Formats: sequence, structure tokens, C-alpha cells
Amino acid sequence: MITLALLFAFVCFGLGLLFCLWRITIGPDNADRILALDTMVINVIALLVLYGVWKGTAIYFEASMLVAMVGFVSSVAYCRFILRGDIIE
Repeated sequence: MITLALLFAFVCFGLGLLFCLWRITIGPDNADRILALDTMVINVIALLVLYGVWKGTAIYFEASMLVAMVGFVSSVAYCRFILRGDIIE
């Protein structure tokens, strides 16, 4: 039963990634693209955690923490670039 639930969750988060990719390519504004990238990071984190549950190892949870840190820093850097024109003052 857990395998079926994991498969359903994989499909749902995979569709979420595809919808975010669609928003990145067709997004009318840069703010929409930034939000879509941030949502893609969250979906990738969820997929890594689900894969870790499926395999039964803890290494994927650590990888999801690394993706979360990199995703946060990249979102902040991209927002600062859009707002101010440079990242480092």
C-alpha cells in the first residue's frame, strides 16, 4: 500500500515540476519566473524525500537539505539581481 501512495506522490510532484517549467517558459513577468523556480526547488526537495522513503536510506534526506540551502540562496540572489542590478554591494 505504501508503494502505491509513493507512486501517486511521485506522479503528483512530477506534474508539479512540469507545470512550474511551463510557468518559467511562458511567465509574463520575472517575478512569476522567480516564484516558479522556487516552487520547483520545493518539488525537487519533496521528490528527494519521497525517493529516500522508497529506498529506505537517509542519504537522500541530507541531499534534500543541501538542495534547500542552495535553492534559498539562489532565490535570494536572483531577487536581489532583479531589484538592484547587482548581487554583491
